[in-house]
Amino acid sequence: MQTFLSHSLFFGVVISLIGYEIGLFLKKRFKKSYLNPLLISIVFVIGCLLLLDVPYDNYYEGAKYISYLLTPATVCLAVSLYEQLELLKAHKKAIILGIGSGVLASLLSVFLFALLFHLSHEEYVTLLPKSITTAIGMVISEELGGISNITVAVIIMTGVLGNMIAEGVCKVFHIEEPIAKGLAIGTAAHAIGTTKAMELGEVEGAMSSLSIAVAGLLTVILAPLFAHLI
Repeated sequence: MQTFLSHSLFFGVVISLIGYEIGLFLKKRFKKSYLNPLLISIVFVIGCLLLLDVPYDNYYEGAKYISYLLTPATVCLAVSLYEQLELLKAHKKAIILGIGSGVLASLLSVFLFALLFHLSHEEYVTLLPKSITTAIGMVISEELGGISNITVAVIIMTGVLGNMIAEGVCKVFHIEEPIAKGLAIGTAAHAIGTTKAMELGEVEGAMSSLSIAVAGLLTVILAPLFAHLI
């Protein structure tokens, strides 16, 4: 059975989808922010691989087909952005400043974290792209001399955490403006956070979608400058 599962083309896809469906069911049933479907699916897949003694490379041979959908799914976020185009034009200065300050806050926090814990240059640049989408973050990490595999894990963890606490943070700090919510969530937690922004409203989702692209571009420009600081 273990050999069959290891070499089954669709094993990775099946357990990934089952894990996510379990996560969706638990989220709808108990309505708790920590029951994030993506987080639950990650834990489920890891548990299955350990229990069935299936190598990760064999799992990925099937699961990689799901990742192909990441690009078109990200592009689809432009639909909500287009629907809020007039709102974007009316608040362009605030939007640019909001995303810019978010990117700077992300890079500065990693810099201070690296100083506090005496991280090496390799570890430091691995963490720098933590708040942008995976495709861009991996490239930045590799070019700066980081460990891209760890960068991917950090980006996913950042997105999941942002998705889980976004609504609560907005309530604690009394952030009620939809544009501000969307910009903050998208800049801090990229595409995974954007799914939460879309749950909050159309404006939040559109602004978060915009933040993914702009934050990614600004990080590409600023990350090499920050990389020379350590």
